[in-house]
Amino acid sequence: MSDLSHRITTLFEQGNSAPREEARDAFLRLRDELSLGTVRAAEPDGSSPTGWRVNVWVKQGILLGFRFGDIVDMGVAKGRWPFFDKDTMPLKRFEAGAGVRIVPGGSAVRDGAHLGQGVVCMPPMYINIGAYVGAGTMIDSHALVGSCAQIGQRVHVSAAAQIGGVLEPVGALPVVIEDDVLVGGNCGVYEGAIVKRRAVLASGTILTGSTPIYDLPNSRIIEPSGGPLIVPEGAVVVPGTRPVTNGKGREWGLSVATPIIVKYRDERTDARTALEQAIR
Repeated sequence: MSDLSHRITTLFEQGNSAPREEARDAFLRLRDELSLGTVRAAEPDGSSPTGWRVNVWVKQGILLGFRFGDIVDMGVAKGRWPFFDKDTMPLKRFEAGAGVRIVPGGSAVRDGAHLGQGVVCMPPMYINIGAYVGAGTMIDSHALVGSCAQIGQRVHVSAAAQIGGVLEPVGALPVVIEDDVLVGGNCGVYEGAIVKRRAVLASGTILTGSTPIYDLPNSRIIEPSGGPLIVPEGAVVVPGTRPVTNGKGREWGLSVATPIIVKYRDERTDARTALEQAIR
């Protein structure tokens, strides 16, 4: 454990009795590291069954920033556009040399989020503290990347998609979207679900920590087993339904929504997703 991680863990365990200025200083150091991408809330781990591990101390540090921040006026245009937030949670500052495109029109990125080279942000969208967005990824209009969510390289998070975040419980894995994934419009990925590389989520697909996925090509049902829901590499997932088989649900002919894997990526799928590169 590094000096910073040990320091943050100690301060977090002290609760509200932690020395205020020391806690703020530790958080500000962490925020800088998160922005640079040198520290992450979760990171790849080949020894883990999921391929990822949570850095609990990072989430503890972010919570320190909320706990010991002061609410201040963050409005613009001399109060004509008022905002009030913790002084520890300002917006991230960018320079043209960073190679990140933020198209004008009401987007926001909190400091403490990392955006890699070539990331494109279409308005309006929001990226929260602790999130990691890999190089060449697009965050489309009305999309949300929640706190501590991990987004890989060359991902397309389409319009109105929601990538859930998590700060508490501190040991919970955030949502992970690996490299070269296409997240369709109006998708929702929540509760620490992991979408493996090259997967495609068709528009309207909803994934949660308890969602079963019906894998038609492999004649199986994928369910969490003591860990997060994992969408397999290259899976093409569409929204579907399954019947309610008992009680009044069966009598009334009701169905519930469920994601279905209809195929795995092939040359035709790759040709369609390759069109995304032309607009970046």
